[in-house]
Amino acid sequence: MNFGLLFPFRNSATAHFPFPELYRKHLDLAEEAEDLGYDTIWLTEHHFVEDGYSPSLLPIAAAIAARTKKIRIGTFVLLLPLHNPLRVAEDAATVDIISNGRLDLGLGQGYRVDEFIGFNIPRKERGARLEEGTEVIRRAWTETRWSFEGKFYKFTNITLVPNVVQQPHPPIWLAARGPKSIARAARLGYHLMGTGGVDQQQMYDAALREYGRRPEEYCIAQFRAVFVASKREKAWDDAEAGVHHMLTCYGRWFTEAHDLPGDTAYGIDIPPVGQLRHSNTAQLFGEPLIIGTPDDAIRLIEDYQQRTRLTHLVMAMPLPGVDPKKIAKSMKLFAEEVIPYFRKKARSQKRK
Repeated sequence: MNFGLLFPFRNSATAHFPFPELYRKHLDLAEEAEDLGYDTIWLTEHHFVEDGYSPSLLPIAAAIAARTKKIRIGTFVLLLPLHNPLRVAEDAATVDIISNGRLDLGLGQGYRVDEFIGFNIPRKERGARLEEGTEVIRRAWTETRWSFEGKFYKFTNITLVPNVVQQPHPPIWLAARGPKSIARAARLGYHLMGTGGVDQQQMYDAALREYGRRPEEYCIAQFRAVFVASKREKAWDDAEAGVHHMLTCYGRWFTEAHDLPGDTAYGIDIPPVGQLRHSNTAQLFGEPLIIGTPDDAIRLIEDYQQRTRLTHLVMAMPLPGVDPKKIAKSMKLFAEEVIPYFRKKARSQKRK
């Protein structure tokens, strides 16, 4: 399993850093993640959020690429309907060059109502814009002297120079939650980025088979909240305010978007800081929060593996407003005690 960390470069009202300091410290953490043996740094995009949720992923990806040598750098996810896809193809190719072939491009259709209002793009067009834009990016990376005329974009006689390092192109992922978007990822033959639900994996694998594809040839990345310390209470002391902030934001945004049945429940009855740790219902998108000791993390991740197929664990460990020093301690402890357990287990299973 690929172990990755999700960096949203967010502040919070309870612990606010000047943004130059926040970015510098989190770029330092990304560099440290490589030294600790993590597999991937994932970056995530939103716009017009008070806590500064990172709106511009590829410049951050380039900064990380310049400071690292081997860790992969991915977008989880870039909201393609809000961008010109040809510019995304060029900028992403530049990141792939700077990193010498370490980019994973994860694309999503987006959901936050305020973002589509702000960019003056109808939300009803987002799925079609995602599909059309993804085709533009793939063609830009794999073809020369090509032209394209779709519903939203028109390009003429395009040859991308310089182009990507990875051949035929960097891995492309599509984010999906509901049946329609999951089926799209399978139909187009792209890897899946999910929000944790095991039903997503089941729908994706079934759709892959329906379209004549082999599930074992495709990756699934799932998003989970993870934070560890030597004692469970210490982990909650360090992480609870950041987790509460994250849950509150996602709950409000999903309630406003109301894309799928049950979305309005995400923002209801989130216990306050101090009580969240004692709640049996505290979850992120239907899955338990992985907060506690390394043994707690191992137990919860193993349970997850038994219930679903996943190849990439995307961990929200750099939480909004949490002191980067505390994040660094959690990263180090997880790298020293949790990752080796699963890598040893994988080697043992491979020998059987």
